[in-house]
Amino acid sequence: MATTANKQSSSGGTRVKVQQFGRMLSGMVMPNIGAFIAWGLITALFIPTGWIPNEKLAALVDPTIKYLLPLLIGYTGGQMVNGKRGGVIGAIATMGVIVGADIPMFLGAMVVGPLAGWILRLFDRAVEGKIKAGFEMLVNNFSIGIIGGLLALGALRGIGPVIQGLTNILSSGVEFLVNNHLLPLVNIIIEPGKVLFLNNAINHGILTPIATEESLRLGKSVLYMLESNPGPGLGILLAYWLVGKGSAKSSAPGAVVIHFLGGIHEIYFPYILMNPRLILAVIGGGITGTFTFQLLGAGLTASPSPGSILAYFAMTPKGGYLPMLAGVIAATIVSFLIASVLLKAGKNKEEEADLEEAAAKMRDMKSAGTAAQPAAASTANTVGTADVASNVRNKADVHKIVFACDAGMGSSAMGASVLRKKLQNAGVNITVVNSAVSEIPGDADIVVTQKTLTERAVAVNPQAEHISIDNFLKSPKYDELVERLK
Repeated sequence: MATTANKQSSSGGTRVKVQQFGRMLSGMVMPNIGAFIAWGLITALFIPTGWIPNEKLAALVDPTIKYLLPLLIGYTGGQMVNGKRGGVIGAIATMGVIVGADIPMFLGAMVVGPLAGWILRLFDRAVEGKIKAGFEMLVNNFSIGIIGGLLALGALRGIGPVIQGLTNILSSGVEFLVNNHLLPLVNIIIEPGKVLFLNNAINHGILTPIATEESLRLGKSVLYMLESNPGPGLGILLAYWLVGKGSAKSSAPGAVVIHFLGGIHEIYFPYILMNPRLILAVIGGGITGTFTFQLLGAGLTASPSPGSILAYFAMTPKGGYLPMLAGVIAATIVSFLIASVLLKAGKNKEEEADLEEAAAKMRDMKSAGTAAQPAAASTANTVGTADVASNVRNKADVHKIVFACDAGMGSSAMGASVLRKKLQNAGVNITVVNSAVSEIPGDADIVVTQKTLTERAVAVNPQAEHISIDNFLKSPKYDELVERLK
């Protein structure tokens, strides 16, 4: 039994490390998705094959992708490690990899941005408390200038060429898959990874940098569509709507709107965990969608974030709507058919589990590795089945409620919207916002997170009251909180 426990601990720890690494990658890209979208729209409109060809306006395309976007990623990566000072030195170091390569340096920015922030943090800790009064600004400014300059030189001569070689290898691998019609098989890895909450890491941390470089050359890229295709998830939800049972059937219509129009794919993950065999449905849908995209020459000009059909329309180049819609519809049909068969075949109690139980199952999957780590062991009771209520606030003391998730864009935005509406209906005037768990504002009075993130949220803002929930879309704790604040 001890051996089995050790294996489970090792497996869980590995999964958590992979998730954390993926979150770091996506955390550098997702805050800057707006800039990627701006670049995609400018590209779609003004390049020679765009909707409104204009040579002067198209001059924005090349500098934006080669300079602005990598610098934003490098700044964000440095800021994640060492605040604004880390962001500044991350941007300086990123300039070195930009100049040292002939291709957009997204991967290079992901490497040197956090690295520069970490090196500066080591320096800051080394001189902390040792600077004479009046010299703080001098040391702070010159430390960034000197260390940043050296890192930029090193990145120019060393890291830039290495990253360019790595990027060329990855691009060659993608080109091999495309030329040999093997790209659809990638969905065998992508779809299960999404359900393990690696969706942002896969899409923004891995696919987006490669796809953006391809989009610069070809004006579009099918790689943007591998993870973000809303078709497979839509097929799952439609199957539950038509042939499902209980709360899953009744909640599916609302989930369809949130998923397909809102682009929040996390909403369908619990439905798969209610019947794990349904992973076959999304894999089948994903493979079919990608095959159709590739067969018809579909592609997007920039990352459709969130993965909404509306974002797909906005990022589709001129003449590409039919191939795009064909891939989404084909993925939906195949996913729906497979899921319907599997749902009708499932008769045991586990497969008829309530949606709330599936949400709890999803939570346990995400936290299995965390619980095995020493740091988490000491807080196992804290992250239990009840609210994690540090510093419980009275009604008069609550002015801001913050929903936090990994990226601060998907499930937390959905949860904030649900609670905001409930508070408005109850006549309670309290600000409700959403944020990334690593960026919870200091003036938050109550922080709401999924249970797997509560420990991190407490570390970021220990003064707030922390409430843990299983499902951002539907939780009885919303009504309890509204009653308390009325």
